[in-house]
Amino acid sequence: MSVISTPAAALPSALPAEPGRDRVHLLPQTRQLRALHTVVRDRDARREDFVRYARRIIRLLLEHALDQLPFEEHQVRTPVGESYPGLRFTSKLCAVPVIRAGESMEAELRELHPSIRIGKVLIQRDKQTKLPRLFYSHLPSDIAERHVLLLEPMLATGGSANAAIGVLLQAGVLEENIVLVDFLAAPEGIRAVHAIHPLVQIVTSSIEERLNEHAFMIPGIGDFGDRYFGTPDAGAVR
Repeated sequence: MSVISTPAAALPSALPAEPGRDRVHLLPQTRQLRALHTVVRDRDARREDFVRYARRIIRLLLEHALDQLPFEEHQVRTPVGESYPGLRFTSKLCAVPVIRAGESMEAELRELHPSIRIGKVLIQRDKQTKLPRLFYSHLPSDIAERHVLLLEPMLATGGSANAAIGVLLQAGVLEENIVLVDFLAAPEGIRAVHAIHPLVQIVTSSIEERLNEHAFMIPGIGDFGDRYFGTPDAGAVR
């Protein structure tokens, strides 16, 4: 299985050479991707533009995530009577969006894989303890037999992602069968995930510079869920 399609130099130096680095898959940083990011990062972007261009990036992310799954050779006969040495998935697949922002990726994934099983988890930060808390989980009964795409657009501190991964592990999913799909990822979040779950693969369209003192990603995108679904707080910075 190929590990990453961009040169190693494309990964920020903030990610040290440590276990787990080879499981970080950064989308090729093309000019087209940079142009898409320019729209979605603009605080003055109209919501319809934000959604349209975010969906294009999400589609690229999901295609890249699916490429991390195991394949086997599968030969088919073409309409002109020739054989084609193709590939097919070797494992059963499931997607688990982290409610609510992760659901932005669900519709795009269904376009790519209409029959995919979907689970759900709801994790929110406790206002008093500041720790992630599981509020809801509903997963396919056979999820332990599946590879799982864990859909979580923002990987900042890694707390929510680790909590969601923990839910999957308790359900019997193998750590090496989890692909965490993030729209953006902070170096701190990547390190936090791989410090506990080094076998989890991470696919992202951008590795940010850092977190600020409020744990917001820099340069960032704002609250992805609020901007995508059109429900920003009255005083929130977009």
